[in-house]
Amino acid sequence: MKKYISIIALSGLVLSSCSDFLDVQSEGNPTTNAYFTNDQQAIDAIDGLYAPIHQETGFGRELFWEQGAACDIVWGRTRGYNTLATFAYTGDESPISDTFNMFYQNMSRSNWIIKQLLNKKKTTQLTDVETRSLGEAYFMRGMAHFWIAYRYGTDEQGVPFVRYEDFEGDYDNSIPPQLASVTDNYQAIIDDMDQAISYLPKFEEYSDDDKGRAHQAAAVAYKAKVYAYWATWDEGKWNDVIAMVNELENTYGRDLAPTFAEIFSSDFADFWNAEYIWSIPSTGGSTGGGVEFPGIVLENKGWGIYNGWGQLKPSYDIYEEMAKDGAGNDRLIRSILEYNQEFEFFGEKRRFFSVSDLEAGFQINKYMDPFKHKDATNEGYVNTNGDWPTARINFPLIRFAEMLLFRAEAYLMTGKPELAKADLNRIRVRSNLQPLEGTPTMKDLYHERRCELAFEYTDHLFDLKRWHRSSNAEIKELAAKELNAHPRVRIYEDRSNPESTFTIGDYEDYKEKKTYEDYMMVFPYPSNQITKSNGKLKQNKGY
Repeated sequence: MKKYISIIALSGLVLSSCSDFLDVQSEGNPTTNAYFTNDQQAIDAIDGLYAPIHQETGFGRELFWEQGAACDIVWGRTRGYNTLATFAYTGDESPISDTFNMFYQNMSRSNWIIKQLLNKKKTTQLTDVETRSLGEAYFMRGMAHFWIAYRYGTDEQGVPFVRYEDFEGDYDNSIPPQLASVTDNYQAIIDDMDQAISYLPKFEEYSDDDKGRAHQAAAVAYKAKVYAYWATWDEGKWNDVIAMVNELENTYGRDLAPTFAEIFSSDFADFWNAEYIWSIPSTGGSTGGGVEFPGIVLENKGWGIYNGWGQLKPSYDIYEEMAKDGAGNDRLIRSILEYNQEFEFFGEKRRFFSVSDLEAGFQINKYMDPFKHKDATNEGYVNTNGDWPTARINFPLIRFAEMLLFRAEAYLMTGKPELAKADLNRIRVRSNLQPLEGTPTMKDLYHERRCELAFEYTDHLFDLKRWHRSSNAEIKELAAKELNAHPRVRIYEDRSNPESTFTIGDYEDYKEKKTYEDYMMVFPYPSNQITKSNGKLKQNKGY
């Protein structure tokens, strides 16, 4: 981990000859002469796949703006792409068009690495590092493909995808074919994750320096997510979800961390707990590796102490949902800062208030642990560069609690509510919440998934969209209600006073929200991609 999380993607300069993966005009082959002649070249090439997802365009921030269309977060500062929050999608909003390009570039680079290493494998035995690198390339191709497939593909029309290894000689960099259905994309992702598992080590086989790289259990977890999303179109896939989570638990020993707080700890000793599956291990200090998200959600200007950006804030709606488990419950306190709540910031005990930008009355608290230390920058917990506010946290992308929630959903959808209750209660008891007593329903699943995974890259908005197509009437109704609601916030009489009185009202920005329709489940393709494809890329229906 320590060796690669802050590496600049120099290898991207080698691997990317085409400026746009979907550009039909070939720009020649990458510079490949004498590449993959030693282990370090394989490592450099793979590190070039990890680096982009750490950046602002990836999981640093841009992928989260679209969550404004649900009711759990509000934007802390006015942006120029309100259409992401109102379902008036154009496809050209910079957060989604930029991430579209980033994921396709990563697929292209992964493709190139796979092709080169498979060619080498035909003539000589790969080293252990090269074998692992081949597994990482399959994993990263599958991961990038996943983030494109479910956000742009439907049962009637898939997304463009190609495997370079299927071609004799070099691929000509022309536009990949658009698959017939997203289920075809899902099968290709499953195939890539199976290949990844065959080449990757188990997590426990990594040295400390390499922890954070792709490993077998992470690939199994992505298979579980793919099957859960595939179940939107084929409910038989719920059985595959159950099988994958069972494998994570029984073969790979995944479990919940002892406490909710440990997942978001700034102590390196807590990074690799049993709940970890896939993350962006982040540091602070002068190296600044990892993602900016902890600083992006911190109060703008950080009360004059540190350069937080204040760009994403909790809504009253998610606070209200969490408070159903009891005022001041452990999960609520650890997830959300509210007015007059005590917290530590750079060694000082403070009472929360917020004076910055658009009012919400709350701040995300999940990622605040690194900021509690007295000299957080010089002690290496927080980046010394406030313009790149990374912080020491093992930033989760997939954790075992999410897998339990998928399995609980699968049990409910296959008529096994008592097994679902056991999984839901494991999560609740870990956070000192009262266990469910009666027979659980999809309403319980909605609550647990929404509260447990709030403010994480588990895509609550897409949960709502897929539930809106569910055969279960209860979850369909809950999804429709939230999708068509406008978020509420607390409005304080004196924003600088932690003890101020407040009223509850509508969030002041992006109020003109369209009525949700099922075609909005996916985004439209960026207009420039449609133009460049010369008719080969078909726009999604409804746009």
